[in-house]
Amino acid sequence: MSTAPPAAPDGILAPQEIVDAALAASRADGCVVVVESATEANVRWANNTVTTNGVARTLSWFVVSIADGAAGAVNASAASADSVSSVGDVVRASHQAARAAAASGRAKDAQPLVGPDDVGSGAGSDGFDDPPVSTSFDVYRELLPSLRAAFADARSGDRILYGFARHEVSTTHLGSSTGLRLRWVQPTGTLELNAKSADLRRSSWGGLSTPDFRGVTVGGLAASLARRLDWAQRTVELPAGRYDTVLPPTAVADFMISLAWHAGARAAHEGRSAFSAPGGGTRVGERLTDRALTLFSDPAAPGMRSSPFIAAAHSSDEVSVFDDGAAIGRVELVTDGVISSLLHTRGSAAEYSEPFTPSGDNLLLTGGDAGRSTEDLLAGVRRGLLVTSQWYLREVDPMTMLLTGLTRDGVFLVENGEITAAVNNFRFNMSPLDVLRQAVDVGGSVPALSREWSDWFTRCVMPPVVVDGFNMSSVSQAQ
Repeated sequence: MSTAPPAAPDGILAPQEIVDAALAASRADGCVVVVESATEANVRWANNTVTTNGVARTLSWFVVSIADGAAGAVNASAASADSVSSVGDVVRASHQAARAAAASGRAKDAQPLVGPDDVGSGAGSDGFDDPPVSTSFDVYRELLPSLRAAFADARSGDRILYGFARHEVSTTHLGSSTGLRLRWVQPTGTLELNAKSADLRRSSWGGLSTPDFRGVTVGGLAASLARRLDWAQRTVELPAGRYDTVLPPTAVADFMISLAWHAGARAAHEGRSAFSAPGGGTRVGERLTDRALTLFSDPAAPGMRSSPFIAAAHSSDEVSVFDDGAAIGRVELVTDGVISSLLHTRGSAAEYSEPFTPSGDNLLLTGGDAGRSTEDLLAGVRRGLLVTSQWYLREVDPMTMLLTGLTRDGVFLVENGEITAAVNNFRFNMSPLDVLRQAVDVGGSVPALSREWSDWFTRCVMPPVVVDGFNMSSVSQAQ
């Protein structure tokens, strides 16, 4: 990751200038301005050769205006930051949106805007005047040689590799009419690799997340996918049903991210979610599993650092624009197998007399048997399935958090602790809550990339899990 600032586009104001111009133009009761500057370096490959690569730069920003207890937010692009006058136009549009919202009454999440005294000297409170940070192709200095070697190995083994690597560094500048000034630099990297047999009949997928690509090579991932292609040389057709199923960390991440995204306290209190208790209230305090599993987010988690403050462009049950700039700390949703808290904005926390618990941009599930891998868990399965990846997860029933989805790129039959064949794909119906409830064996937690949600959420630490009676609801023809 380079520390040199990217060159500013001609005529575009610097992030700090956008913030200052917007706040100076505001005539609202309160105003928050958030500017995100990002550079991305990417490389893509197909048929064992690099196809495209490039470096891109973007700048986006939004303004939140407060009027009579209501908020109006307007998103803008670099084109709207070419002058103080253009910035002022966006601010006025935001103020008009706030006044229009106020005509319907005070927002239910309304709170005083966050000020410097609310944040103190925590992370993000220094360096506001520093410029954005950029990335470059230097980030791939270890990856690219290993990619060439992986192509050669794939050709010799009658395999074809597809995939991409992406590295982005985004710098967020946040300023508000309360005098708050915050800055955060977030590196995000992902590597996704798909291996296919030469006849395209067998396929396997793997991926990983990294902040900087240090020590990241393609060889180990490519070797694991080649092994799965070898497993798939024998195939068996299986019917729908409930199977003991081994989920590797990436598949567990698919479910746990969904759980975190549906953990709003307001929805639970209002009887609209799987966390609503019969007769009123929430399920906080209810035991999900006898296993000492803890699901949490923590901006300071080693190797998974994420923004320590809120920068929201819209409000929902889980986040509020009134909370922009508020500090994010460690929040545990499940502690030692018990539902311990739900996500509160400051508004809902005040309404229900519960702690303010904002969501973070990482997610960790711990409490399994440290050092035990997916392969170790397979050894204990008498007869079941290994699902290596999932896709197209969608919610079916919010009251049970039931999700449906499809298996893809490798489902395998496990017999007496050994992989004996590849099997057909399935559509499954499972709730993330039941994944935890029905976990009969849990390995050690490791960094994991969710395949389904990798476009939006990349920082996860998850264990492999054996789920008793995983519901494969129907056979799928997906390849």
